[in-house]
Amino acid sequence: MIVVAGTIVIDPANLGAAKEAIDALQHATRSEEGNISYEFWLSLTEPGALHVFEEWADEDALNLHMGTDHMAAFLTAAAGFGITATELNRYDVSDKTRFM
Repeated sequence: MIVVAGTIVIDPANLGAAKEAIDALQHATRSEEGNISYEFWLSLTEPGALHVFEEWADEDALNLHMGTDHMAAFLTAAAGFGITATELNRYDVSDKTRFM
């Protein structure tokens, strides 16, 4: 399994446009084969910080996602969000078990 997690910081004035683009991206992505989870949420402490968490079955699923029309549309829209920082990390996970 592959996990992608991190933060994208945008101009808080653009949260409405970001939410619209993220909603469309999440809806389309969650129906992709090999997608396990795909989430964005707002930081409770840092205005404009969007946390990202994705789980993918394998490399092929992630690569297919990156080439989809809905990902391209999101990246085009994101150019207008006033992004000031991005840190997304990839984790190659060998096992997942319930913690609590």
